[in-house]
Amino acid sequence: MAPEALAEKMRRDWDRRARENYRYYIVNSQTEWSDEEFWLSGETTVSQYVLTDMGNICQGRRPADMKVLDFGCGAGRVTRALAKTFGAVCGVDISGEMVSIAKRALAPVSNVHLYQSNGSDLNVLQGELFDFAFAFSVFHHIPSRAAITDCIAAVGSHLHAGDLFKFEVQGSLTFEAKEDDTWLGTPLSDADILEIAEHSGFESRYRVGAHEESYWQWFFKRASS
Repeated sequence: MAPEALAEKMRRDWDRRARENYRYYIVNSQTEWSDEEFWLSGETTVSQYVLTDMGNICQGRRPADMKVLDFGCGAGRVTRALAKTFGAVCGVDISGEMVSIAKRALAPVSNVHLYQSNGSDLNVLQGELFDFAFAFSVFHHIPSRAAITDCIAAVGSHLHAGDLFKFEVQGSLTFEAKEDDTWLGTPLSDADILEIAEHSGFESRYRVGAHEESYWQWFFKRASS
């Protein structure tokens, strides 16, 4: 599938999911979520994967002085939790429906800014640079290694050299990807990850969970040559 066609399909599919039951499609461990449960799940994600890793994330900086990018922010579940720790948080998502939901929910949160991306680049950020980028349960749903590489490179273009992009991919190799499946996505091996890092301008410094559904990545932005 051509990159433009895939981006358009991802946008349509996630707009539809947002209208049907956005909370379920963002966190599918249960079908129905109360407001309190949904937002608490974002707090749990940040507690488990961000607050336990502040050495790699902050690298000596004060969290209150840092700008963070939440890539694939959906309805703002994790964005809101990040905003309680960091000075400024920007969320981007391909789904206009998801971004609209997030904007309504996070309107009172003054240090959050939300944007809809086109799925091909992050020009909507107008060259803004961030100190840390995070993506949770995003790349699981992209059925193209090339598209994943392009997304990671786009995030890298908005990070300072040496800064961290922490994210997870689908590591289970037990199924064959379909090029138009925006739910199951595509599995990635350790070799795939190293190649993606090389092509997208990152150093893959740590990797945890190879061959598992949540294969966590620590990508540090390389200095320009």
